[in-house]
Amino acid sequence: MNLNQLNELELSNIGEWPTPIKSLVILVLCCAVGFALYYLDTSAQLDRLRVEEDKEMQLRSSFETKQAKAVNLEAYEQQLEEMKESFGTMLRQLPDKTEVAGLLVDVSQTGLAAGLEFELFQPEGEQLKDFYAELPIRIKVSGQYHEFGRFVSGLAALPRIVTLHDVKIDAPQGARPLSPGAEPAGVKLSLQATVKTYRYLDEAALK
Repeated sequence: MNLNQLNELELSNIGEWPTPIKSLVILVLCCAVGFALYYLDTSAQLDRLRVEEDKEMQLRSSFETKQAKAVNLEAYEQQLEEMKESFGTMLRQLPDKTEVAGLLVDVSQTGLAAGLEFELFQPEGEQLKDFYAELPIRIKVSGQYHEFGRFVSGLAALPRIVTLHDVKIDAPQGARPLSPGAEPAGVKLSLQATVKTYRYLDEAALK
């Protein structure tokens, strides 16, 4: 079949076309129909399949995470109980409102028992935190180096939580500068610091 014969083909007379031409036309039509079906239906289904596969991966990851927690649930519960017990122990170390005055006396008595002389003992206003109140006390004491050590040890030994902040130790005017680590035996020093004690806030105080 030559080019002239192809030009003579008419759609109205398709049944008389040569067999190779009819086969080619049928093949082209099948390809077109197949592509249309893929574009209109199969492509959308593949997109939905990918979305569902992503969801499956997310659900699988979530399941594995929850399964790991479930396997360790008993250990988590035990840790939680230990944390509650530890937290309760710490709360019991915080005085309530009626005990703060006695604790202030304990702090001052600890300093006196260590041999220190108080030049300043000034409680400041309470500072409210999340579930507790912080009471700073500015102090200035004078004494020897080892007496300061006894004072700090005494504060640490109190049954309630007391912390020491912003410590500054000065030698008297005219004293020879100390070498690092040296203990100034017989020399009276001045210590300024902020002692902080804490009070637990009950539910009524938090409202």
